Amino acid sequence: MKAIHSNMRTTPKPFSLRIYLLIVVAISWPFQIAYVLWANTPFMRYALSSLPMIMVTVATYIAGRYIFRDGFSKAGWSWGKSKHYFAVFSLAIFLWVVPTILELVLGMRSIPRGVIVPEILGNFLLRFIGTLIPAFGEEFGWRGYMLPHLIKQYSLRTALLLQAFIWWGWHLPVLVGMGMTEKLTDNVGVSIAIVLVVSLIPGMMNAIVFAYIWTVTQSLAVVTVYHAAFDEIRDAIASSIGFGLLVNIWQMLTLTILGGLLLWKGNWKHLTARKT
Repeated sequence: MKAIHSNMRTTPKPFSLRIYLLIVVAISWPFQIAYVLWANTPFMRYALSSLPMIMVTVATYIAGRYIFRDGFSKAGWSWGKSKHYFAVFSLAIFLWVVPTILELVLGMRSIPRGVIVPEILGNFLLRFIGTLIPAFGEEFGWRGYMLPHLIKQYSLRTALLLQAFIWWGWHLPVLVGMGMTEKLTDNVGVSIAIVLVVSLIPGMMNAIVFAYIWTVTQSLAVVTVYHAAFDEIRDAIASSIGFGLLVNIWQMLTLTILGGLLLWKGNWKHLTARKT
């Protein structure tokens, strides 16, 4: 009897994207909404932006362990190679540091008085270390767990675009909050619509980049480092020097082109092999 009961508990169930997303949204969105409403101090901004990311892992563990019971053995449990870390850090620097330097050189922005480079680097290092666990929270769910299931149900590009749209859509509470606070127009609804439209393609293409890094390296560690570097190089610059229109256009255009090229011509053999 005990053996039969054990087998029943470990038999996988068919993956349902709808159920998975319901679990993720139910557990993580309350913290995103709290971020929009109550993140008024640096600590609250960090805590309420990190918790939704961590909750993606909690939801994924619940789904994989207790709902679908299919486990996480192929999520990407390797450290990757040193060249992979160099590549992802270089990409994050290219996206945020290079256009910031261009803005400074072109006179579009100046370094505020009292801001020195070592302080910016120290700020980045603290933010980066603090974001590794939240970044892993997202990558474990979206790339390590959901994407392999999608590739078994859809064609390669459909699966990639679907995970990209879901990743963008998961950020909807924050995106709506941005539209409400930035007030791009006198009409709040129009401001929200502008934020959603402008962020859609670059956001989806960034998710394609995440997926490609995870696929090529077969490593949650590497894609987690890229995620943390992307977020915290951006935030360290924004909170010290600040950046303007050039930086935003640069990173959105770069991600759109890179993600489109990877979607079209990328080497996805490690991902397509998961169909069998």
